[in-house]
Amino acid sequence: MSDALPRFELPPDDPERSPITGWTRAHWQTTGLRWLDHVRRHDSPGGGLPRLPGRVTADGPRRESMETVGRSFLLAAPLIAGAAPETAEPLAERYARALLAGTDPDGPESWPRGVTCRAPVTGVTNSIVEAANIAFGLHISRERLWDRLTAPERRRIAGWLRHHARLEVWHNNWQLFPAMAEAFLTSVGEDTSGCTGTRNVARVESWYLEQGWYTDGPEHAIDYYNAWAIHPYLWAWYRMTDRTATAEGARHLDRLGQFVTSYARTVAPDGSMLHVGRSLSYRTAALAAVWCAEISGVNPLSPGATRRLASGVLARFVSHGVGIDRPLDLGWYRPYEPVAQTYSGFGSAYLAGIGFLGLALGPDAPVWTDTEQPQPTDAEFGTHAWPALGWLVTTQRDGIVRLANHGSDHCEIPVEPTRPDPDDPHYAKLAYSTHTAPGTAAAWEDGVDSHPALLDADGRASRRGPLRAVRVDGTVAASVQLPQRDGRALPGCAITSVTLPHDAHEVRAHLVRSPGGHTVREGGWAVADDLPLTAEKRSGAASVTNRQGLTARVVALHGYDAAGVFTYQDANAMGPHSAVPALTATADPGDTVLVSLHTLARSTPLPEPPVVAVAGTVVTVSWPDGSEQRVDLATCCPWDGRIPGTTTV
Repeated sequence: MSDALPRFELPPDDPERSPITGWTRAHWQTTGLRWLDHVRRHDSPGGGLPRLPGRVTADGPRRESMETVGRSFLLAAPLIAGAAPETAEPLAERYARALLAGTDPDGPESWPRGVTCRAPVTGVTNSIVEAANIAFGLHISRERLWDRLTAPERRRIAGWLRHHARLEVWHNNWQLFPAMAEAFLTSVGEDTSGCTGTRNVARVESWYLEQGWYTDGPEHAIDYYNAWAIHPYLWAWYRMTDRTATAEGARHLDRLGQFVTSYARTVAPDGSMLHVGRSLSYRTAALAAVWCAEISGVNPLSPGATRRLASGVLARFVSHGVGIDRPLDLGWYRPYEPVAQTYSGFGSAYLAGIGFLGLALGPDAPVWTDTEQPQPTDAEFGTHAWPALGWLVTTQRDGIVRLANHGSDHCEIPVEPTRPDPDDPHYAKLAYSTHTAPGTAAAWEDGVDSHPALLDADGRASRRGPLRAVRVDGTVAASVQLPQRDGRALPGCAITSVTLPHDAHEVRAHLVRSPGGHTVREGGWAVADDLPLTAEKRSGAASVTNRQGLTARVVALHGYDAAGVFTYQDANAMGPHSAVPALTATADPGDTVLVSLHTLARSTPLPEPPVVAVAGTVVTVSWPDGSEQRVDLATCCPWDGRIPGTTTV
């Protein structure tokens, strides 16, 4: 380890240019250099094998070190491209040295060469990911790094990239990784025989849904991989292969602009992002698509609104100390490994650096010079529907953004161990928000928060099985699932769930079909804090509140018998103490209708609740503002009606 880092100090806020966040380009550069300095402090003699503190995966520390270089290069590259020479040139020299050390097959700091992603896997596959990251970084910093290498040095790096450009990969966003390596080789006139990038890109494009969103592979898994992998790598691929002006390239730019519009509606005014999906330790990488749109001139946000949104996100993480006194870790606002996948090691979180892509734009770019303007969630309140995703996104007046999730059920990743129940807390919940995280560890095993569960005789909760049907119509979202446990559907059981949002409230209604006798449990949001939360419960209602006043409340409206609160330690990314309010009921043989009111708010008093009427399977909700919603649970989400363990349909 080299010299200790000095005390971190941000530049003074600029209230004239940035009246909302105070942040300027100088804040971004200062933060980026701090994050990179942690890597420098733990560097190896040749620069190719930095060893950060933290977790080492089964692939071993050499892979983690390669990942540290490839991912931190995503942050260094825009600085190399857009910073003043006194900042850019030392970084270019440092990363050129690291790339040459890692790609020297006979050198002491050589990186593992990747193997094809087909069972049985006979080596390291993540080298393919880093080949893509390095290709992206080389494209962004080409004039100040690649173009200054000698011919033998270029051949060495190109040979390493070419090896990975020819490999077959998993059928999800990984399809873009060899395509990226191939595209960079194409852009610099290198041999790309045996590569299949065009085919891979076509596969990814076939997974498009709507409003800029793709599934992460043919399965219905929707997450931030849209923002930090699919869109930026497609953007770079079309540019490096000189296809931006083609019909396919223009189509992607249109989709990129649509994605920025929808993504901007998921960021809270205080910079908090929805806590949903896998690999959340990548954090600010979610900003990459916004910067791609800005660079290409297809950004639907004004330059001032773009900087306001991006600075709000980065400032939020920095305010929690992310990357300041320690390297980027596996966690969210704090180190918390349960949000990470088994393949994440000590360098994985540095993919966050791709979210600094805007620094490739020089200091005179409008995104850095224009006065900040409000982002969409500063003033646009209400619910937006994304039917093809099965999502409703609601912006509350108190600054919380919520997601009603009826479209993304679970994510079975090929590189993860096979599990009897392949669902995941970051996909399987009915609801997510910008200010809460789903329960993990013991809380995930219990399966309380934002989940309608059937309990067995031992009190074990059913998992949310693969969705059989999804429908989003206006401000109504519905889905049908066959509850399962230990990889088997519960005989004779099905649950139709409906979400009806309205500002800080949402009504959740369920039609439970079962042989009877099951206890049904429905939880609200999990709220976390550094200290134990305040809990209140009474007949038919329960709530939990943290010290900041964030309250999750559930109220029984129809069919529930009791209310309670579940408390946990070290089971939530937002804090060491967490709690969930919940309701329970007993399912009758046949159909049971259950209706509850869920509230997530940080304002008091809580908004006035609605009046709910139930007639058979028809639920009518009358809101205090005079609006009304009516839904028939039996017909609102058509499906084939086939339930395992029954003799009739």
